[in-house]
Amino acid sequence: MISHVVLFRPKITLSAPQRHALIAALHNAVTGIQSIRRTVIGKRVLLNRPGYESMMAENFEYSAILEFDSEADLRAYLDHPAHNELGQLLFASAEAVLAYDFNCVGADGLKDLLA
Repeated sequence: MISHVVLFRPKITLSAPQRHALIAALHNAVTGIQSIRRTVIGKRVLLNRPGYESMMAENFEYSAILEFDSEADLRAYLDHPAHNELGQLLFASAEAVLAYDFNCVGADGLKDLLA
């Protein structure tokens, strides 16, 4: 399974209509692109544990994690017009964005990760 992990921090100056446009583009992409196997979107939870959150170099308020069965499915998502629209809007709306792709394994595959 391939996980596409996006962390982002919207601009403080983002207006309500701009936020709604970003949410609509995200909804359009994750519901309209068939190669996505699973989508999880969230807002960061701060636990206020001493030494825990302060160890992070940056604060990213939101995450989007999309799962795909294969690299081909991820590529289909990345090439889709709905993703292109979302990407343009996200980078215009955010102070910071990180996007990484991971080949994910279950507990049985851990021994192979560092090989």
